[in-house]
Amino acid sequence: MHHGGKPRNMGRDDGDDAMTLSQSIFAGNVSKLIRYINEQGYTCTFGEAWRTPEMAEIYAKRGTGIKRSLHCERRAIDLNLFLEGKYLTDGNAHKPFGDYWESLDPRNRWGGRFNDGNHYEMREAI
Repeated sequence: MHHGGKPRNMGRDDGDDAMTLSQSIFAGNVSKLIRYINEQGYTCTFGEAWRTPEMAEIYAKRGTGIKRSLHCERRAIDLNLFLEGKYLTDGNAHKPFGDYWESLDPRNRWGGRFNDGNHYEMREAI
């Protein structure tokens, strides 16, 4: 929550109920994904979850991201994956979890489909 006591919505406070609902579904799906990862004997930590529009613009200029990132809309997360305490740097290690992620909602897309294996997102709002 930010200072006004109201949850921040995509960095906006415009009362967009559809976006809030979409973000809520995304958060629930992330919870299911993390539980599934743990059930398979892996652990994970958060990488980047929320990104400011300013940071997205910096990443876009560097060629390491896009300006209209779903991280800015609170509908994307990067997860760091571990097995037996070892950080798995190969994005392909995320494939079974990417497949599971995409099975949760037709709007969910795994970043391994575009060379960003630790990225999980929900595309359009409801």
